[in-house]
Amino acid sequence: MSAKAEQLLEKLKVLPPERRAEVEDFVDFLQSREDDRRLVEAAARATEPTLRAVWDNDQDAAYDRL
Repeated sequence: MSAKAEQLLEKLKVLPPERRAEVEDFVDFLQSREDDRRLVEAAARATEPTLRAVWDNDQDAAYDRL
């Protein structure tokens, strides 16, 4: 385990149980946001080949030049 992780664990140990619960809730929230971000990125990668045909065409290129 890294030194930073050890420092964080030591800080958690001195918190009262209700504060540790708050920290755990916050970590869960951050993990949920990270999961959401990965899902959005995966969806974007999955749709890119299909949308490329819509984006990369002569008609669309005319709008790009405006």
